[in-house]
Amino acid sequence: MQFAKYISVILASTLKFFAGPLAGLAFELSWVETAVCTVLGMMLSVLVVSFAGELLFRLSQRFRRTPPRRFTRQTRLAVKIWKRAGVLGIAFLTPLLLTPIGGTALAVSFRVERPRLFMAMLASAVFWAVIQTLLVYQMPGVFTK
Repeated sequence: MQFAKYISVILASTLKFFAGPLAGLAFELSWVETAVCTVLGMMLSVLVVSFAGELLFRLSQRFRRTPPRRFTRQTRLAVKIWKRAGVLGIAFLTPLLLTPIGGTALAVSFRVERPRLFMAMLASAVFWAVIQTLLVYQMPGVFTK
């Protein structure tokens, strides 16, 4: 039964990073187990998106009816982050503002090499998993009854 809890936390954090610590608390896992599962979830997203990113991009271009808008608020923000901080900035902001899928897709769109992307995302995932998990577990009354 414990294995199902781990998988649930991993899957929750593949989609939204902060969902991992919340799911771990709901399943009454220790904060260490929750942090590890949250990191595994984000890295699973990074792995899948980085290898499937090019394929997904080609598929989306194939079925797109209108050309993509080039200058949107989001693309300007992404370019600003990229120019100021590079892959480290994207990795740092992925758990906070972006989803693991979105942050990885953004890094892949800037053609970051996979080993560099994995290391940056792993460092960010470990850092933010520990901080967010401890925050969730130490805030009595906010996330618990």
